Amino acid sequence: MTQPPADFAGFQEVPPSAAGPAARRWWDENAVEYLDDHGDFLGPQDFCWCPEGLREADVQLLGPVVGRRVLEVGAGAGQCSRWLRQAGAQVVATDLSAGMLTAGRRLDRSVGTATPLVQADARTLPFADAAFDIAFTAFGAIPFVPDAVRVHREVARVLRPGGRWVFAVTHPVRWAFPDDPGPEGLTATLSYFDRRPYVETDASGQVTYAEYHRTVGDHVADLVTAGFVLERLVEPEWPAGHDRVWGGWGPVRGERIPGTAIFVTRRG
Repeated sequence: MTQPPADFAGFQEVPPSAAGPAARRWWDENAVEYLDDHGDFLGPQDFCWCPEGLREADVQLLGPVVGRRVLEVGAGAGQCSRWLRQAGAQVVATDLSAGMLTAGRRLDRSVGTATPLVQADARTLPFADAAFDIAFTAFGAIPFVPDAVRVHREVARVLRPGGRWVFAVTHPVRWAFPDDPGPEGLTATLSYFDRRPYVETDASGQVTYAEYHRTVGDHVADLVTAGFVLERLVEPEWPAGHDRVWGGWGPVRGERIPGTAIFVTRRG
């Protein structure tokens, strides 16, 4: 495995040790811009699972939350956790990025809430065994680590037996297509089975961004290894009248190709 060249953007194997620091730096540096771009869609205290606009208030993938101990992994600015507190849950939000948690504290001040925010790597969660009833992440943590099975194992450790673990990721099928929301994104150009991460580097060759592809089978295998039982795989359809473009998500591709996969599981 070699270090990718300078100013590189594409699919390339990189040392696993580069992923964690890259994710932390990228989200620290881009937290404000990310919320400027997407904050109006996400809201300060709303639970949106994906760019398709699927809301937890409508689908209730977490099940009953009143009085439940809930952990959000890769929470960003904690919008989902803020909504869950309003819904009666006892929630803790974690994220690797200090920049995103700082943004979360600003949102707390703006809406008059006090969300428990903890900086933590999802692969080494600072909580006791069986501390939570429910855990979830909406596009957090899992795409940005080379060893997602470690995330699942840590979540299994901190969940009570039978506890629910729900996570949303880019639909694995999307990785075969260019990241283009228009017609150019409708033709598969890569192998679905090419598991090289998408990587960006700076002028010195340092990895600044890494996002990892896993097939549906890879996700299921990781879950089984960590002791989870898959109950549902949700593939949200693009809703009529939803015209917002978010990265590679948009109405042109959304009506033809799934953009998000949500795995609903329980600890065995």
